[in-house]
Amino acid sequence: MQLQGKTAIVTGAGRRLGAAIAEALASRGCNLLIHHHASPQPAAELARRANALGVQAHVAQADLARVEGVHQLFESFDGCFARLDLLVNSAAIMQAVDLLTATEADWQRSMALNLKGPFFCLQQAALRMQARGGVIINISDLAGQRPWMRFPIHSISKAGVDMLTRVAALRLAPGVRVNGIAPGPVLKPEGMPLARWDQMGEALPLGRAGGPENVVQAVLFLAENDFITGETIVVDGGDTLT
Repeated sequence: MQLQGKTAIVTGAGRRLGAAIAEALASRGCNLLIHHHASPQPAAELARRANALGVQAHVAQADLARVEGVHQLFESFDGCFARLDLLVNSAAIMQAVDLLTATEADWQRSMALNLKGPFFCLQQAALRMQARGGVIINISDLAGQRPWMRFPIHSISKAGVDMLTRVAALRLAPGVRVNGIAPGPVLKPEGMPLARWDQMGEALPLGRAGGPENVVQAVLFLAENDFITGETIVVDGGDTLT
């Protein structure tokens, strides 16, 4: 799919990785609905930058942990655009909890945004894409492919996203392609000392941490290559090899 003139929704696009993805799509000529939950100012600034590139960009606030919020997001989209070509499911949270003391509230919080939200966003996108085709890209995590002891619920939710990618790719083919990306260390966690981040990068086979641009490149590749579906690309500097 050539992105020039196409229209995309990027969830969690108010900041960090989602914002980088949205801005890259705009630079390729893609019109945007920029979703955020609680980042109105960064989302509005991103929309202004996208508009300056000559594309249409609108902002929509929604709580994607609730199905009603998903419907609200897509109603906002329908009010702005006539056709959806690309969905990037990027919104997520990452909470450290202990397996033996995690509560139902901990479970609900992570699973609602990390798995239920992407599922119902994918469903709504697919219903709009079926007649003319489209692309869905789910942003997963290395935690979905290898267990992270400090993040058990997060790991389970992201493993679910990987399976969602495969199930949806099979169900929606041939008209809608569905793929995923599992980033490794590409964006320093907030609050982590820079020295610790650099140390993590040096321990990777490639000897350095990555950046959002590495995930962006994978998004663009999966959007544009029309013979890949059901795959989750790992972007981790070789982390899973060690």
